Amino acid sequence: MQNKTVFQPGQKLQHLKTGGLYQIICQANIEATHEQVYVYQAFSNQSYWVRPASEMLDGRFIAIE
Repeated sequence: MQNKTVFQPGQKLQHLKTGGLYQIICQANIEATHEQVYVYQAFSNQSYWVRPASEMLDGRFIAIE
């Protein structure tokens, strides 16, 4: 499995559809499938989210700053 990191921990992102602002916490892997995911945090309410890397890197998020 190849780890292709595009977003780095601490990097700020914007979701293009909602305009929401987030910060990358880390990358991780789903235990059962070894699918690469990103853990990220919303600036609006400090909630944590996990999303497959394939979705994070498909253009719905852009790096800011």
